[in-house]
Amino acid sequence: MAQQNAQVALKTDGRKKRWHRHKVERRNELVDGTLEAIRRLGSNVSMDEIAAEIGVSKTVLYRYFVDKNDLTTAVMMRFAQTTLIPNMAAALSSNLDGYDLTREIIRVYVATVAAEPEPYRFVMANNSASKSKAVADSEQIIARMLAVMLRQRMLSVGMDTGGAEPWAFHIVGGVQLATHSWMSNPRMSADELIDYLTMLSWSALCGIVEVGGSLEEFRKGPHPPPRLPTRLLD
Repeated sequence: MAQQNAQVALKTDGRKKRWHRHKVERRNELVDGTLEAIRRLGSNVSMDEIAAEIGVSKTVLYRYFVDKNDLTTAVMMRFAQTTLIPNMAAALSSNLDGYDLTREIIRVYVATVAAEPEPYRFVMANNSASKSKAVADSEQIIARMLAVMLRQRMLSVGMDTGGAEPWAFHIVGGVQLATHSWMSNPRMSADELIDYLTMLSWSALCGIVEVGGSLEEFRKGPHPPPRLPTRLLD
């Protein structure tokens, strides 16, 4: 009897696992379809239009997503998992170094977001807590990857690595916010944005390297104002 019960439990568990896998796969298919609908129809697309573009009824969408907020969060997570995070991981693990690496990391982030203007606007127009968490989670993953890379490179030359994590979060947060502002109101070209952000990040990194990453060295050293270029003094 006990053996029969165990077999029944295994079969039931197997069916649950298969159903869960099917549900996840179907949900991902609907999210991918939603992304294509947004690309074709724009960020103001409605649930009715999304359903029509995918070729399903709105009832089917609501079977897998609680509401448009839930779908928006799923779109953000899917974009982060399949595009943004892999692109950033590739940039962080490239063979570049120094200035070239700094600019490439920033370039990849800006280019990845800029390549998907309508999905970006679709996601950012939604202010739900779940969407905000999905955005924050993706930023955390990228910042932690950057912190690992910074720490490894600093250790390889004997630098103090205590600030690696806050620096990484500062860079990612600053680049993300500047890119968001630019996407909302592009007052310059993408290359100009990338170079301005690189200018700031590279100057900061040079200052960190000069004191070996050490808070003690930074605190005890003099902090004179920067020297103005000669042309500004004329």
